[in-house]
Amino acid sequence: MNIGSEQNLLKRMIHIGLALSSEKNTNNLIDSILHEAKSLSNADGGTFYLKKDQSLEFAIISNDSLNINHYKETTKDISLPAVPLYINKQPNLNQIASNVAITGQAINIRDAYNTEEFDFSVSKKFDQETGYHSKSFLTVPLKNHQNECIGVIQLINAKDTETGKVIPFSIEIQPLIEALASLAAVALENNQLIKSQRHLLESIVTLIAEAIDEKSPSTGGHCQRVPELTHMLTTKLCEQQNGTFAEFNLNEEEMYELHIASWLHDCGKLTTPEYVVDKSTKLETVSNRIHEIRTRVEVLKRDAEIAYLKAIISTPDKKNELHQKFQQQLKSLDNDFAFIAESNIGGEFMSSDRIERIKKISKQHWYRTLDDRLGLSKDELDRKVKTDTEELPVKVNLLEDRNDHFIDWDVTHQAVDANNNYNFKIDPPKYKFNLGEIYNLCIKKGTLSEEERFKINEHITQTIIMLEKLHFPKHLERVTEYAGGHHETLIGTGYPKKLSYDDLSIPARVIAIADIFEALTASDRPYKKAKTLEETLQIMKNLVQDKHIDADIFEVFLRSGVYLEYANRFLELDNDDVIDIEKFLD
Repeated sequence: MNIGSEQNLLKRMIHIGLALSSEKNTNNLIDSILHEAKSLSNADGGTFYLKKDQSLEFAIISNDSLNINHYKETTKDISLPAVPLYINKQPNLNQIASNVAITGQAINIRDAYNTEEFDFSVSKKFDQETGYHSKSFLTVPLKNHQNECIGVIQLINAKDTETGKVIPFSIEIQPLIEALASLAAVALENNQLIKSQRHLLESIVTLIAEAIDEKSPSTGGHCQRVPELTHMLTTKLCEQQNGTFAEFNLNEEEMYELHIASWLHDCGKLTTPEYVVDKSTKLETVSNRIHEIRTRVEVLKRDAEIAYLKAIISTPDKKNELHQKFQQQLKSLDNDFAFIAESNIGGEFMSSDRIERIKKISKQHWYRTLDDRLGLSKDELDRKVKTDTEELPVKVNLLEDRNDHFIDWDVTHQAVDANNNYNFKIDPPKYKFNLGEIYNLCIKKGTLSEEERFKINEHITQTIIMLEKLHFPKHLERVTEYAGGHHETLIGTGYPKKLSYDDLSIPARVIAIADIFEALTASDRPYKKAKTLEETLQIMKNLVQDKHIDADIFEVFLRSGVYLEYANRFLELDNDDVIDIEKFLD
């Protein structure tokens, strides 16, 4: 080989190395490796094996004479069995591919039909089925940086460049193919490493989302369905040829970035206490405190009975009058407790009159003779010091808003720090939680207090804080932006950064629509009935009019039929329902 040929060959190897290192698709990479190996050796055919567990599985088989180029995943005409590396726990050195994988040494066979050194029964069977004649073989290992075999290239039937006749693989070409195999092993290992890292990331992401959905029935399958809807809607936006989104397009990596963001859009819910998310009554914390109130009412009834019996003893002539008064007291206490219990459910709007009645009921009292600081946790005791110790017995109202009901914010809490590093623009309530009994029973609508609503909304700030701590690679650098914007509006009234239209990317606005539509139509929420499609789209139309969600994206959402495609996959539809989308696009 002359100097000019060597220089050309070196340039070609460099070109091949660069090409292999830039290829991200595993099938394309394997195809390129086998193609280059065949080209350098002028081989008619070849097989690429990948090591999997204790065997070699063919990834691609190529043969120019037979016009074959089949991947394992797609081939139907060719079936090559996996080559075991061990048989009965002994190294399988009889088959050439497994021998190369085990020993790490290349093998060059001049004529497979004129040797008994290796078992070529599979190749001969292939020849019988196809009419081919497999003669010369060059088999080389692909070894990674730890010198472990990760695959095998087997080239078949080298051809003379002038006559086209099958010849043995030359001694000169073997080192070149081995060098190519080394380049290929590096590229393949990097490719597999990137792929495994991607799978690991996806596994962690889906694990978090599934854990959130499993943690609380209030979220159901929300974290799993929003990514589906996000992908469906974004795909339609990318397909738009005219209008607002004619120039919008996401490549494969950008779609993957959005995919990860949509899976993580609610990851902050991991920090939200379950008793807040699932709070079904006003007095509920870790347990429903209505039971404690019931016990107090029972105490008041016993006190009334004791007072009644004492009065009879002292004034027996007023027995009938006292009995009637006692029965009225019991009935009044029963009615008061029934009203408290009804208010606790949160089904009735708490008007001013109802609130005043709660406050009036609360003033009924009894006497506590036991120290209420015994058996408490450190946190409870720390809150108790806000109130001076009183000498027993102590007068106690039926319902109270005590100082120890107020739970202060942690001084290091990022969400309530006006100088936070995340540009949060939120107005937290005075206390982290207010467990006051009167306060909670007087919640006007629903069961959540202002503090608890803030805590639930805080999941988005926690999402941003959590994601900011992750060192995403460059192609995932916008995950936090996409995931953290789905509670913002287009007019700066949203949460938690008060962003506006120009601050929000299209992907972030897509997640917002997917998040709302899924939440409204979900049928697996224990606290609400699923909205119909008509009801949901009307609500979303109102949100469009209020500039809370993007009108143009919502139009594509409807006109492309994404809403219906999603509904057919995930919702129980009444086939008689026909949606006139035009009335939601006025």
